[in-house]
Amino acid sequence: MQILKDHAKPYWRDITFSILAVIVMAGASLWQPRLLQNIMKAIIADNQSQVMQYGIQLLVLAVIGLVAGVINTIFAAKVSQSIAADVRANEYKKIQSFSFGNIEKFSAGNLVVRMTNDVNQVQQLVMMFLQSLTRIPILFVGAFILALMTLPRLWWIVVLMVILIALSSQIVFKQMGKFFTRIQKLIDKTNTLAKENLQGVRVVKSFNQEQNETTRFTENSDELTHVNTTIGYLFSTMIPMFMLISYVAIGAAVLFVGRGIIQHPSDLAAITSFISYLMQIFFAIMIGGMMSTFASRGFVSLARIKEVLDTEPDLTYDTNAEDLDLSGDVSFKNVAFTYPGDQKPALENISFDVKSGEMIGIVGATGSGKTTLAQLIARLYDPSAGEVTVGGVNLKHVNEKSLRRAVSYVLQRAILFSGTIAGNLRQGNQGASETELQKAAEIAQAAEFVNRYDDNFEHEVEERSANFSGGQKQRLSIARGVVGNPKILILDDSTSALDARSEKLVQEALDRDLKGTTTFVIAEKISSVLHADRILVLDEGQLVGIGSHQELLQTSSIYTEIYETQKAKGANA
Repeated sequence: MQILKDHAKPYWRDITFSILAVIVMAGASLWQPRLLQNIMKAIIADNQSQVMQYGIQLLVLAVIGLVAGVINTIFAAKVSQSIAADVRANEYKKIQSFSFGNIEKFSAGNLVVRMTNDVNQVQQLVMMFLQSLTRIPILFVGAFILALMTLPRLWWIVVLMVILIALSSQIVFKQMGKFFTRIQKLIDKTNTLAKENLQGVRVVKSFNQEQNETTRFTENSDELTHVNTTIGYLFSTMIPMFMLISYVAIGAAVLFVGRGIIQHPSDLAAITSFISYLMQIFFAIMIGGMMSTFASRGFVSLARIKEVLDTEPDLTYDTNAEDLDLSGDVSFKNVAFTYPGDQKPALENISFDVKSGEMIGIVGATGSGKTTLAQLIARLYDPSAGEVTVGGVNLKHVNEKSLRRAVSYVLQRAILFSGTIAGNLRQGNQGASETELQKAAEIAQAAEFVNRYDDNFEHEVEERSANFSGGQKQRLSIARGVVGNPKILILDDSTSALDARSEKLVQEALDRDLKGTTTFVIAEKISSVLHADRILVLDEGQLVGIGSHQELLQTSSIYTEIYETQKAKGANA
């Protein structure tokens, strides 16, 4: 609830108007049966003027209730939409501060559900509170008191009805509440399955897995349907049960009034109002119970959102650190790293020094720790032991702006965002001019296809960059990495989708145009790092060799084995 309290503060005026409108609306509903009782008395007394007078009051009261209801709906909708928008924005901002470890803990699909479906549940919770949950207590208490005042001698009917409905609702709602947490988890799973299948549609179709994937999705969807249907069944038993209790109470009231009409003739005018108050009590309990049950789903979502907002990023930056112009020097000092939840270290006792402007190749078998080492340079993770320095400064003492300006990381899996080519490249340098974009595209060998478009850098990038080939996406990704002229450039197997000619042209352009930039090239193919100043050889998380290509052929058996294997494959090809 603290989240709602914090986000509701800016809208206290709107909330106040909404609650005042609810009070007026509830008051109008409670006073209508009293006016009906007066009308009945006037009819029995054959007093036409009083019938007309009370009739006009009844109409005015109805109009007041209607206007109050409209005002309440307007302000309630405004507040609920505004709070939901603020919560969603804060949640998104919080997620942006998460490290890779935090994202992996929740999963991307799970976070999407928490920002969409869960926020929508909270929005409905706020709307229900301002419309129903505020009005229900007023109606219940008011109707209860007025029913006792209308026919005091039938007080026991009112109390007995309330007790029976309350006990029945408690049984049903207790059963119902446990299903809402399951619903949110199943929605998470449904979203994940749909996302994975849509993103991996080529794999699914290539291996003829449509039927299997449909079965997986259907099983989860059927479980979600079963849970929702179970809740529907509970509702289907609850409403008739409540109606039965209320109608029995009404029947008992009519029976006892009928039997005592001779002794209490005034009860004839009061019975209609008494029944109205009984129905108001019934609906207050029933709707209040239903709203409380739906509210419990909102509270489940609120707890899930709170979990995100309360999560502290695994990796934080020193906000008090001064803005530095870091050089391209990189140093690892006895660095070790273990992924959260793993027992075996991904890197152990890694130490080396790199001077500004050097080109460093990183090779090793799959799973040897190449990407992990690169991620530590970009500080996507912090080492478990030891320290990583850039420009002679421990990365833990560098602010984020300084580090991102100095280090650019180009991933193997090229990810472009929907928008324009220029918009994607400027993620590497927001202030990049058209000339700088062109130069970056030429270095990455992307200019040859970008310049063919009539709108050049304003050419549209479709969702998931579906209108570009794998090689084009990698070249645009490299262009985004170099457009900011970084001091350190990390290429994580970023030319894997390029043909040999394009890869050679990219390497030559990097050597020619980024002479002062320290370049780390992670490669599966040794041919990609043959001309590096030095090559780091990793094996099972350990640095087992460092030197030039020729030096490693003489000193590293692992490097020699990799080289000879690839050389043999190339010859056979």
